[in-house]
Amino acid sequence: MQDHQRNEPPLQADERATLTAFLQYHRETLEWKCTGLTPAQLRERAVPPSSLSLLGLVRHLAEVERSWFQMVLLGEQVERHWPRGDTDGGVFDVESADPDQAFTLWQAACARSRAIVDAAESLDATGSHGEEVFSLRWILTHMIEEYARHNGHADLLRERLDGATGE
Repeated sequence: MQDHQRNEPPLQADERATLTAFLQYHRETLEWKCTGLTPAQLRERAVPPSSLSLLGLVRHLAEVERSWFQMVLLGEQVERHWPRGDTDGGVFDVESADPDQAFTLWQAACARSRAIVDAAESLDATGSHGEEVFSLRWILTHMIEEYARHNGHADLLRERLDGATGE
């Protein structure tokens, strides 16, 4: 796996800069884990019975970006790109999925999320899902956790594909 240029989060910065830098670092990590692979490799599943694949992770995180920033924080109604299925299974059903489409939609979702965060007055901005209210601070922290967890999966998937490892 080629070394990928990732922007290290600052060691000293305000809260918004620190949170957004860590989230961006994890986005760049996911992209790095997928770099240089063929469409077939991106679709390759983990170990049965899991349907997890790198392409499925990209599709899942595209939907997660849109859900938290557009739907929850801004209250927008956005249609899913892929069917949800019972347990988000639609995004992980990648046998005929187009990697270029998935990466384009994920990158667009990330760009939109960055713009939403940049436009927010403060980390105290809130949005809701049902009866629950979430601050932007909570959403950013949750997104860092979401990417960190899935980047662990991505690291194992990549190692299984071609033996490549990396932080």
